[in-house]
Amino acid sequence: MKEASFYSKVGEGGVDCALCRFRCRIRDGGRGICGVRENRGGVLYSLVYGKAVAEHIDPIEKKPLFHFLPGSRTYSIATVGCNFRCLHCQNYSISQVTQNTFPVAGNDLSPEQIVSRALAAGCRSISYTYTEPTIFFEYAYDTSVLAHRHGLKNVFVTNGYITPEALAHIAPYLDAANIDLKGFSDRFYREVVHAMLDEVLASILEYKRLGIWVELTTLIIPNLNDSDDELKSLANFIVDKVGAETPWHVTQFYPTYRLTDLPRTPSETLQKARQSGLDAGLRYVYEGNVPGLRGENTFCAACGELLVSRFGFLVESINVENSRCPRCLAVLDGIGFP
Repeated sequence: MKEASFYSKVGEGGVDCALCRFRCRIRDGGRGICGVRENRGGVLYSLVYGKAVAEHIDPIEKKPLFHFLPGSRTYSIATVGCNFRCLHCQNYSISQVTQNTFPVAGNDLSPEQIVSRALAAGCRSISYTYTEPTIFFEYAYDTSVLAHRHGLKNVFVTNGYITPEALAHIAPYLDAANIDLKGFSDRFYREVVHAMLDEVLASILEYKRLGIWVELTTLIIPNLNDSDDELKSLANFIVDKVGAETPWHVTQFYPTYRLTDLPRTPSETLQKARQSGLDAGLRYVYEGNVPGLRGENTFCAACGELLVSRFGFLVESINVENSRCPRCLAVLDGIGFP
């Protein structure tokens, strides 16, 4: 265990947690919504510090990040726990932990070991992913500081529910984030995610304001967040508030966890979503989870030249010179292109 960051004492042994936007008030002996931060006698502890439940070497494209160190490998880690209760969670076996479980699952893995293994594997970054990195903030923060000292970049794959004060603290060491914008209606967020849309939108803008490279992902779920109006509104938000240079990944849903009664997302729906983004003015919109579609490649936003060819998470070729299109010399937005 490690004493948590971002909390204050209140009342008779209670604490207010200010790590995520739920801002839980936690009684003595209780835990927050995440299930991995516990109040013990008026002191809030992280129960997952140094407890990795997953570690893998991934292509950075799997995060998905298509405009950040393309073609590189990233060292991915996670602990158990999450502050969301998504009905369609793909990693529910590690994210949805039992509130009363202690000690929590995970193997001992120190920040020093993570950085050492990442360097030995030839990775260029460390990704805090699979579950929600906000809930293992102290672990991610210590690792990210050490990673930067050794020339490694840091990536959050996140639901976008971190508080502004916590994000500002880690921002000097956080280089990129893929943020799930899971839908664009209050109802969807309340009923399917159990969170608030406005808080996610505010968080996305905060990441952007702090200079962190941002890419957004929306899992398109049939009959829940795939209407023409919702997709158009979401795309317009990205263009108007986040920036036309922001890559948007629209990905295929497949039945899992508590949403097994819905079909996979048709490829035609992904193509429709991609077109909504392009029509709104986004420069880069990608179709995901269906390898082989035209929409997983990067084209020059100015002249249409094929710049990056992909198949799934594999980068087949990069046709870029000095971060510019070789045909029209338009700049390709992102970090780490040749």
